[in-house]
Amino acid sequence: MDLLTANDRQGEYPPSYYAAMAEHLKPFPTAKGQLHCDVCVVGAGFMGLSTAYHLALRGYDVVLLDAQRVGFGASGRNGGQVGIGQRLDQENLEEMLGDEHARQLWDIGVQAVDLVRDLCKKPDVRTEFNDGIIHTAHRKRYHPHNHDYVAHMSAKYGYDKIRVLEAEECRHLVNSPAYHGGTLDMGAGHVDPFELVLGLARLAEKAGVRIFEQSRVTGIEEGEPATVNCTAASVKARYVVLGCNGYLGNMQKHTAQRVMPINNFIVSTEPIGPDGQEEIIRNNYAVADSKFVVNYFRFSKDNRLLFGGTESYGYMFSNDIASAVRKPMAEIFPQLKDIKIDHAWGGTLGITMNRMPHYERISGNILTLSGFSGSGVAMGTLSGQIAAETISGQAERFDVMAKVPTKTFPGGPTFRSPLLVLAMLWFSLRDKL
Repeated sequence: MDLLTANDRQGEYPPSYYAAMAEHLKPFPTAKGQLHCDVCVVGAGFMGLSTAYHLALRGYDVVLLDAQRVGFGASGRNGGQVGIGQRLDQENLEEMLGDEHARQLWDIGVQAVDLVRDLCKKPDVRTEFNDGIIHTAHRKRYHPHNHDYVAHMSAKYGYDKIRVLEAEECRHLVNSPAYHGGTLDMGAGHVDPFELVLGLARLAEKAGVRIFEQSRVTGIEEGEPATVNCTAASVKARYVVLGCNGYLGNMQKHTAQRVMPINNFIVSTEPIGPDGQEEIIRNNYAVADSKFVVNYFRFSKDNRLLFGGTESYGYMFSNDIASAVRKPMAEIFPQLKDIKIDHAWGGTLGITMNRMPHYERISGNILTLSGFSGSGVAMGTLSGQIAAETISGQAERFDVMAKVPTKTFPGGPTFRSPLLVLAMLWFSLRDKL
C-alpha cells in the first residue's frame, strides 16, 4: 500500500479547511537529471523545510525533494497545537532517563516553542501564535495529578506559565460537561499549521533552497557523496537528511521498524461568530483532553471549531470522516450535535513506541529525524534546526535526543499494525471506564 496515494490524489492537497482558505504557493518544479548539492533533504514538511532553511542560512547548497507538494503531509493537516516540552511529561522522562537527561529534553522542548513563536513573527509566515493550551481531565480521578504536576514543574523547573483549573473554572473556559478540571499552559499555544509550513517554504526558497515537488525518492545509495535517486533524477549530496515521518514507507527499513504511520481525523464546522466561539471556548485557547486517543480542538480565525478525534491503524482513511469525528465532538459539546460540518479530512503521522522522536545517524552523512507522535509542529520544526546545526558540526542537541531509546514495534512493519490495533482497543476501552 502506497501511503502517498492511498488516500490522496497525486499533486493535490487534501480537502482540509486549511487548504481551502490558504493562498497556495506556485507549484515547484519536478527534479530531473543529475543534480549536485551539499545537502539533500527528503520531505517538505515542518522538519524538512526547517532543515533546508536553517542550512541555507548557514551557507549550504540545499536540494529539497517531496513526493507530493510542500506541506502535503501531516504538517499541513494537523490540529495546529504547539505544546511545550516533549510528548512525554517530565515526570515520566525523569523516571525513564534520569533528572539530568530529562532537564535537557525540557530545555529543548521550550526552545521548540520559542522557534515557532519567532517564525510566526516573520512576514512570510502568515499565521499568528495564539497563547494558551488547556489540558482537560476526562475522569475526576485524573485531576489530582494536575496539582502534582504543576507543583513539580514549578519546584523543579521553575516553570510558572502553567496553573491548575478546578472543575468550575475549567467548565467556564471550556463549556463542556465532559471535564473535571485541568491545567492552563500559557507557555504553549496554537497556529494555522498550513500557513506555517507555507511560510517555511517561502523562507527556504528566499534563502536559496532548491525545492522540487512531485519528486518521489526511490532509493538512497550510501557513500561519500551519497546518491538520492528519484523517478526522473538523481542527486549527489555530501549529506542526506530524511524528514518523512509517517510517509517514510520502506525507504529506510531500520527507521521504519521504529516509526509507525497512523491516521488521525479532523473536521471544521461552519462559522459560529465571535460570540458563539466564546460560548464554547473562551479566550481563544486550544484544548486537548486526557484520553489516550486524544480529542483536541481550537477555533480558527474565522470562528470555526476545528475538532480532531478518532484514529485508525490501517492504511485507509474512514469512509465517512465527518460522521466519525462528529461522535466525539457531540459527546464533548452536546450543544453542537447538529452543527453543520464544512470540511472533514484525515492525515498520516508517525508515532514511536514511547512517543518520543526517533533521531539516528544512518551512516556518517545520512540523518533521520522523525516519529514526532503528534508534537510535530514544535518538535518537527526545531528538529530541522537541530539537523542543520548537526551537519555544521554542532551535535549536542542531536545527541541529547538520539540518546532516548526508541524500541522496535512488535511484529515489524508487516505485523505491527494488527498488534497495535489490539493495544489501541484496550486503551480505548480504558478511556471509557
